[in-house]
Amino acid sequence: MEQTRYIFVTGGVVSSLGKGIISSSIGKLLQAHGYSITIQKYDPYINIDPGTLNPYEHGECYVTVDGMETDLDLGHYERFTGIRTTRGNSVTTGRIYKAVIDKERRGDYLGKTIQVVPHITDEIKRRMKREDDPKHYDFIITEVGGTIGDIESAPFMEAIRQLRWELGSRAISIHLTYVPYLKAAGEFKTKPTQHSVKEMQSMGIQPDVLILRTEYHLDSNLLQKVAAFCNVDRDCVVQSEDLPSIYEVPINMERQGLDKAILRKTGMPVDELPQMSPWRDFLTKMHAVKQEVRIGLVGKYDLQDAYKSIRESLLIAGVYNDCKVKLVFVNSEEVTRENIAEKLEGLSGVVICPGFGLRGIEGKIVAAEYTRTHDIPTFGICLGMQMMVIEFARNVLGYADANSREMDAVTPHNVIDIMESQKNITEMGGTMRLGAYSCKLVEGSRARAIYGSEMVQERHRHRYEFNNAFKAEYEAAGMKCTGINPENDLVEIVEIPGLRWYIGGQFHPEYSTSVLNPHPLFVDFVKVAKG
Repeated sequence: MEQTRYIFVTGGVVSSLGKGIISSSIGKLLQAHGYSITIQKYDPYINIDPGTLNPYEHGECYVTVDGMETDLDLGHYERFTGIRTTRGNSVTTGRIYKAVIDKERRGDYLGKTIQVVPHITDEIKRRMKREDDPKHYDFIITEVGGTIGDIESAPFMEAIRQLRWELGSRAISIHLTYVPYLKAAGEFKTKPTQHSVKEMQSMGIQPDVLILRTEYHLDSNLLQKVAAFCNVDRDCVVQSEDLPSIYEVPINMERQGLDKAILRKTGMPVDELPQMSPWRDFLTKMHAVKQEVRIGLVGKYDLQDAYKSIRESLLIAGVYNDCKVKLVFVNSEEVTRENIAEKLEGLSGVVICPGFGLRGIEGKIVAAEYTRTHDIPTFGICLGMQMMVIEFARNVLGYADANSREMDAVTPHNVIDIMESQKNITEMGGTMRLGAYSCKLVEGSRARAIYGSEMVQERHRHRYEFNNAFKAEYEAAGMKCTGINPENDLVEIVEIPGLRWYIGGQFHPEYSTSVLNPHPLFVDFVKVAKG
């Protein structure tokens, strides 16, 4: 068995350069060469995970199959490569320190003084090498969040320095920097890149590959200059310019020979061409679309990254339906009965978005009523599904005070209620129903027809559930419970068969979509919305 190779991806100059997209693209290309890969994200913040973070702080919280709340970059890893990430793929400073402190409290260190070097760095190295993972990978790609020089990321950089020394040519460093264009001077500036590399060198790490993030195309003289100033081979300096779609990045990287440079640097054979034809077919389809379909996202976070996986799932589903999905954000805090018709005008379908807490829920309920009574294709996700259930109770079952126990602790018509197992929990983080659970689909239902099978698995991230005490009333009035968790008899899917497409899922299907395997619910929803 070939020994594992390690790729460390870091960023300099500014954050948000797209390290996650680059890491995903490298993973995709290595897979196309026939190698097995995994990608992991190391975040320097102290939170144990991003589960308690407001989306404005860190974008959406992604959930792995084994129930770990993680950074949104893991969504990119899965969508690009089709791998299934687990809790081992997401590590924060908080998790590292907690593990070391727990060991110290147990007496594992035999009375030693606990220090950043070697105890913290050893724990980081152990996880970077995935010593607890029984699976063998040809390549383990590790992306470190934040920017070189951040005080929080110093222990991660020290761990990388040590690993590169220990592993020799089996470990390489890929550094992503920004090349700004100064309009007034009419030229690109490489000085920030030089400073960033110098910062890395001062930590004892010489980058093997440089990826230059740029809004415009860079000429070969500039790339040659960067190579010379930064001690990097010319064929290991590639540019990542702005492209119409993030899904074009792997092809752009392949065109510049990034995959070959990585294989050469890690001592792997580089003779064959990567098998990227299914990916190219997807891009061809994407570029050929003419028709546009407008889909509304009714939610409270006016921020692209807050609903990242939902947005990408819809865009990918559009490609498979030969149309371009144009997403329109509808702020649920501003939605009223008086303005809802105007807010949803011109939309072919509506997604009622997930979330937590009271803010903006009445707007979601108003939207659910309007789309139900006007037969507009509607997809409710997690809290969105719960709002569809509450709306139906208020306006069809006649319970004007119907609500979720989360929003109203004393309502007699608690159509959404907290599970028994959740009632005595006092901590916020990592205590919900998280990860993949089974769902049995009812024979003859729309959901069953869409999935094409009786049993499916979907990922969850919530605390409140459909209250089965009201189930018979819903079914009699026309809202069917068509997906049930067999272990706990919990309602996972509701739908109204009489409407064109009115389905709510208690789970997050967006976590299971990928470029080459779009999620069937999104594909069918866009298909019906397209009409």
